[in-house]
Amino acid sequence: MANLDRADAIILEAVQKNNRINSEELAKIAYLSPTACQRRLKRLRAEGIIEADIAIVSPKAVGRHVTMIVLVSLERERADIVDRFKRAIRNTKEVMIGFYVTGDADFILVVTARDMEDYERFTRRFFYENNDIKGFKTLVSMDRVKASFSMPVEWD
Repeated sequence: MANLDRADAIILEAVQKNNRINSEELAKIAYLSPTACQRRLKRLRAEGIIEADIAIVSPKAVGRHVTMIVLVSLERERADIVDRFKRAIRNTKEVMIGFYVTGDADFILVVTARDMEDYERFTRRFFYENNDIKGFKTLVSMDRVKASFSMPVEWD
């Protein structure tokens, strides 16, 4: 765990709510100078504490009306198979989020599609044509209640 102080925590909380906040506004809430805030942001990015600056896009606004949560079981849990599937997840634009998990499934994916026909085409290409996959179970999202990558930040 990184050693974060109060100012780092305040900055991280603020940029998670609005990554377009300017240095002057950030300085007011962190009780630092704008230059000090910029230096801290640069360090937080360089150390990988801030992994990315992203925008959350409305799925409906870009024609992605269906979201699925998919539980995937692999044929065998061997390192090469797991690594191959992780690569497939990273290289597939329809997979928004992927987790390698313990329990009943090996992976949990959040997948986006234009409609159910689009999702069916995705399943044929991504799951059925992959011999490493034993099976998958799809849960269709009825409503996106929250979309965030905000992380609670604790400091020493």
